[in-house]
Amino acid sequence: MNLNKVFLLGRVTNNPEMRSTASGQQVCSFGLATNRIYTDSAGQKQEKTDFHNIVLWRRLAEIASQYLTKGGLVLIEGRIQTRSWQDSQGQKKYRTEIIGERMQLGPKSAGSDFDAKQESPAKQEGIPIIEEEEGEVDVKDIPF
Repeated sequence: MNLNKVFLLGRVTNNPEMRSTASGQQVCSFGLATNRIYTDSAGQKQEKTDFHNIVLWRRLAEIASQYLTKGGLVLIEGRIQTRSWQDSQGQKKYRTEIIGERMQLGPKSAGSDFDAKQESPAKQEGIPIIEEEEGEVDVKDIPF
């Protein structure tokens, strides 16, 4: 059995870039930064930032391009994919991406201003969970 599943919670590093494929499908890409804080062997706290390439398709792409901005907090659930191609000089290039299957937007106050004042919990809106639509399930298709 194999499993390719990724959960990333981080900040958007650049405004999402929306485009369409030749067949008309919407695709959106953006960078995501995740931080890890750990204690090194000398007992000092260290912070490491990793940068990820996120790709969203169809309705998720539209929503991301509409609501995400640089600095915004977002949770992405998806899978890792590495693609390759040859550049104009004939060199083989590789790019590892996270293909998003679900997205959860962070609070509105978690925008580009990292030091923004947080609203009181009573005023905070619920965080919507947005999943890629896979079509409706027909009751006749259920095997039991």
